Amino acid sequence: MKKFFKEFKEFALKGNVMSLAVGVIIGAAFQGVVNSLVDNIISPLIGIFAGNNFDALYVDIFGARLTYGAFITSVINFIIMALVVFLMVRGMNRLMGLGKKKEEEAPTTKKCPFCFTEIPIEATRCPNCTAELGAL
Repeated sequence: MKKFFKEFKEFALKGNVMSLAVGVIIGAAFQGVVNSLVDNIISPLIGIFAGNNFDALYVDIFGARLTYGAFITSVINFIIMALVVFLMVRGMNRLMGLGKKKEEEAPTTKKCPFCFTEIPIEATRCPNCTAELGAL
């Protein structure tokens, strides 16, 4: 049982798990901000064109009320959240790439010293001027 608790403690206190927990908490708080933005600003602005609050739009079909305004509000919430997450991940990827040097690719061609034609690096004779290149 002690080994179980020790393993659980190591797992729970790893940096990745703690970072994930902080991310979930901040994400939940941010979701509240996005919901407020959509519910209190975007939906009323769209509602100006609909004549009432956008969330209140519905249609009755055979006695069932379909609240399509609330659904569209949820879609707007999702799009805003996805955009923000995309921008955050993109920004983090750029920050992570700042310190890394780009690896230079090994050359695959060389120039013939006689006719200056681009030839494969493994070539020992120029296909253009037929000069022997040897070990250049």
